[in-house]
Amino acid sequence: MSHKVFSVTENGKEYCGCEEKKEMVRGASKYLFTASAKRFYIKDVKILIPATWETQPNYARPKTESYSEADVIIAAPYMNYGNDPYTLQYGGCGEAGRYIHLTPDFLIDDKFLQIYGPRERVLVHEWAHLRWGVYDEYNEDKPFYFAPDKSFEATRCSVDITGIMAECKDPQCSGIKPCEVDQVTGSPTKKCQFFPDKKQRTTSSIMFYQGLNITEFCNQDSHNAEAPNMQNKMCKSRSVWEVIEQSKDFKASVPMNENAPPPTTFTYLQGGDRVICLVLDVSSNMMISQRKERLQQAAELFILQFIETGSFLGIVQFNSEGKILQELTHIEDDNSRITLANHLPNLAEGGLNICEGIRTAFRVFRNFDQMTYGDEIVLATAGEDNGLTSCMSEVKESGAIIHTIAIGPSAAKELEVLSGITGGLQFSATDSPDSNGLIDAFAGICSTGGHFFNQTIQLEIARKKTQGKDWLNGTVSVDRTVGNDTVFVVTWETMATPAIYVFSPSGQDYSADFVLDMALKESHLKIPGTAEVGDWHYNIDIINATSQTLTMTVTSRAASSSQPPVTVNAYMNKNSANAQSPIKVYAEVSKGYLPVLGAKVTAFIESDTNKEEFQLLDNGAGADIIKNDGVYSGYFFKFNGNGRYSLKVKVQGSEKVTKLSFRKGARAYYIPGYHENGYIFPNPQKPPVSEEDLQSDLGSFTRTTSGGVLVVTGMTGSQSPNFPPCQITDLDANIEGEQVSLSWTAPGEHVDQGTASNYEIRMSATCKELKDHFENAILINMSGLVPQEAGKREYFAFKPEGIVLKNGTIIYFAARAADTFSIKADISNIAQATIMLPYIPAVPEDPESTIDITSLALITVFSIIGICIITFWKICCWDFLRQKKFNNCLL
Repeated sequence: MSHKVFSVTENGKEYCGCEEKKEMVRGASKYLFTASAKRFYIKDVKILIPATWETQPNYARPKTESYSEADVIIAAPYMNYGNDPYTLQYGGCGEAGRYIHLTPDFLIDDKFLQIYGPRERVLVHEWAHLRWGVYDEYNEDKPFYFAPDKSFEATRCSVDITGIMAECKDPQCSGIKPCEVDQVTGSPTKKCQFFPDKKQRTTSSIMFYQGLNITEFCNQDSHNAEAPNMQNKMCKSRSVWEVIEQSKDFKASVPMNENAPPPTTFTYLQGGDRVICLVLDVSSNMMISQRKERLQQAAELFILQFIETGSFLGIVQFNSEGKILQELTHIEDDNSRITLANHLPNLAEGGLNICEGIRTAFRVFRNFDQMTYGDEIVLATAGEDNGLTSCMSEVKESGAIIHTIAIGPSAAKELEVLSGITGGLQFSATDSPDSNGLIDAFAGICSTGGHFFNQTIQLEIARKKTQGKDWLNGTVSVDRTVGNDTVFVVTWETMATPAIYVFSPSGQDYSADFVLDMALKESHLKIPGTAEVGDWHYNIDIINATSQTLTMTVTSRAASSSQPPVTVNAYMNKNSANAQSPIKVYAEVSKGYLPVLGAKVTAFIESDTNKEEFQLLDNGAGADIIKNDGVYSGYFFKFNGNGRYSLKVKVQGSEKVTKLSFRKGARAYYIPGYHENGYIFPNPQKPPVSEEDLQSDLGSFTRTTSGGVLVVTGMTGSQSPNFPPCQITDLDANIEGEQVSLSWTAPGEHVDQGTASNYEIRMSATCKELKDHFENAILINMSGLVPQEAGKREYFAFKPEGIVLKNGTIIYFAARAADTFSIKADISNIAQATIMLPYIPAVPEDPESTIDITSLALITVFSIIGICIITFWKICCWDFLRQKKFNNCLL
């Protein structure tokens, strides 16, 4: 496994921790080599150093490596608690995660070794999350389960991992005692913990707890399919190794003959100021649908608003030839931005040669410092070009990053290849008059250097196609995390300037402060200092009857360098598809590395002929893997033909509703302690979550962002396939008295939208039957349940027939929905219901009618002694008499 990128962020002191990283990676490579049966190891690692840190002689310049694409991010957690190593993982089973997050303290403070285990083993645990999309085999919410052998087991894999279940007598765990039993459920209380033996005889599994002397992932033979953990839930009770065996890595590998992996090589990379060149299409293709004017406006917004101060920017135009309009210019202030904006092209004629535009940008870079490594190109074009493949090898060798913006339905099909091979972003913009695609695309090309505090934050991007005398109005919320460099920009299409009104939350009128640019039909307002917190109101009035398109764009930056702003990142699980399966859409809403909960998140997916709007939810159902982790998810499935589909996401936070939380899901297990030689060696208790920190008042806020492009091919016609309801992933079962209660989140008629037609729920005495032979299990009569709309909670209770409910009874359940065409969903997670009779302590008798236990004991002891004496005396007498009688006979 090569080219793994570690990125160090600027927050915190200037300490690379490079030696600690190298030691960790070397150990991880050896551990991974063993765990993968000699298939995988870490070949080389590139470490990105912040540009603001002191330069060292051994630091090279990055090529296409970037913070946004880093595999491992080294950054402080922004709060007092949060040194848990974790992986941001929100895809399905077998789908790669986003990144691994490690803190500087974790790398250098050895106190974490006892808690998480050796660093190299932690890295392999997290790497399995990131690379192969497997899940944890522990469960902090359900640490124990009732096993088929009628005993409680710790949730783990494999079941051969030994240890003891016990409670600490005090917070310091100076002593232990047997686990108490919940008198209602019959299960161990929350104070009960599993302390694994320090030395284990079994060899698996790394995804339970990597700190033990284990060396393997659970495989088909050692896997514990009964454990209620995320691996079983998400991967249909398959073992971790079975999932890895289906990966591209595994299929492309063979076991090595060597007993140890080759050594890992390390490269240190440090970028400088951001260097970008706009490469803009001015061919005759730009004459259609006001593409030229819309591109000018969007590019001007990028120059005036979006690109960060301190960057270097150049401008190139191209049709059949490339031309430099402006060499790289240092953006220092508003004057330098205006100078650059004045060099934007105003042309639309001639043929198209995209490679000439790219080569001209390379000349701009080399004129600056003789290099192209790490420099960025923003390529916007609307035409087809059959010769684009002629410069692909040159692009690869350049080390430059190319972000592509496809304008209209006929833009070159190879654009996404360019961005793909260089690590760039990809966007598209339709010709629809009410589309904001070009502005959205340029706004999406913000800094990827991990500098939260310099990043341009998109608060609002609104657009309206007016009909006669009309207006565009709205409200944009400025929250406490932003406010510096707040800019309002209005664009229009005709020569008549609209009337623009902007009012602060306190009612101050900023309407007269707009700066007008009639040439570009644009007007902008920059709020001095830090913008007032609260709801800002705007209104744009058309004074003539001409139909045109209006836009309002509002951006800002962090209010303070000590606190990161609320941000949103949007993704799709694929960038190309054949429309034979739904696409998963994700929006990660966070403040620094802390998730933001309770927001309203709306996704917009636009093609050349249609626009879909739907909600993304953080409810742990459907496309969403983990509830309340700050990742909002949903499905897109309404394809209407081949072509490009662009994603935009809007987030709205409400005061006293949105709040911060801590990362959940794929993270290293915080072990409570170990059992060794009959003693418990406890670890410090995990720091409690501070409600004061979590209830940080974010106030109302708005955010928008672009999420890239999906390219659909292979469709016949414009009719989307009929997709079944999505899989139920949160089925829950309980036995209450003589009834079984089931609950789950309703899927839709089509994936996660609409209302399913019916449910099929089956039960079995074994988990294996439901997993392997669902149709053979007992069918539950669901005729009395009318399905609800997708997203709502379903409840169903019934009395099972033919099953005697008694203490220790275990029943397993699985479900699936079907649509009106009887197309069935995948089988749900398997839920377990157990009958545990409550523990009833002995009731003491009336004290007045009882005997003191000491007196009773003494009476009992003396009675036994007396009986023994009498018995002994009788035996002796009998022997004496018998002996005497025998002697008389002899006489």
